[in-house]
Amino acid sequence: MLEITPRKVAQIVLMGRELDRAEGELRGFFDRLNEEELTSLVAVMWIGRESFEPEDLAQAIQSAKEHATTPTVDYLIGTPHLSDHLENGMEALGISLIDAEDSLIRRG
Repeated sequence: MLEITPRKVAQIVLMGRELDRAEGELRGFFDRLNEEELTSLVAVMWIGRESFEPEDLAQAIQSAKEHATTPTVDYLIGTPHLSDHLENGMEALGISLIDAEDSLIRRG
C-alpha cells in the first residue's frame, strides 16, 4: 500500500539528518515526488511517532489525504525528528532502510 520506495525514504532520512545544510536539497527532492508518495511519507511518519499503528496504514494514508491543511513539504520539513519517525515507521511496517541507507552512503 505504500506508494514510495524504501530507497526514496532512505534518501529523505539521510537528508533530514543534515537538515541545517541540506534543506534546499531535501525540498528539491520532495518537489520531485508525486502526491501519493508524499501522502505515504506522512502516514509512515505518523506510524513512526505512534499516532497510528502499523496495521492502520490505510487509515493513516486516508487521514493524511483528508486532513492536509499545510503544504505537505512544509509539514514534513517542519516536523521535529522527521528522520527518526520515518525510520521507526518503516521498521514498524517491517521494512528495513539499512541496506538502502548503506548503498546511498557508499555511493556518496
